[in-house]
Amino acid sequence: MKIVKEIVPYVVIILVVILIRSFIITPVSVDGKSMLPNLTSGQILLLKKFDRSFDRFDVVVIEYNNTRLIKRIIGLPGEYVEYKNNKLYINGEYVEEKMISVSSRDFKLEELGVDKIPDDYYFVVGDNRPVSHDSRSIGLISKKDILGTTDFSIFPFSRFGFIK
Repeated sequence: MKIVKEIVPYVVIILVVILIRSFIITPVSVDGKSMLPNLTSGQILLLKKFDRSFDRFDVVVIEYNNTRLIKRIIGLPGEYVEYKNNKLYINGEYVEEKMISVSSRDFKLEELGVDKIPDDYYFVVGDNRPVSHDSRSIGLISKKDILGTTDFSIFPFSRFGFIK
């Protein structure tokens, strides 16, 4: 009986950790250069699995071909997205992107075969546009393929804190 009393707290702790990682928050690692300079390869972020409301410029983790990709939401359902002369236009109006400093090739949503983003779909891109494998090449991302949002870095410690 004494052994059971000693084991129960450890079992409870393990169950709580499993539940938290499964449904609330879990670490996720950045892999590659598509989010430079804001996120670097090997950087560890906290993925908020419970956050299912997505806004423009949110950093999200998506499931694509059994791989987790970290991208930024640019286009929301019902919107028209276009890059022209290195500038982002949403529904024909210029939208400033303060988080990037690299150029984006011209792009129109029609290249994906649609004239506006359908309900429950999003247009996502990497911050390092020239090397990013994103909606411009893989298409629009379904809401069901978005695992959650991330806005906090825990490693390396020099980047600890909220991300842009």
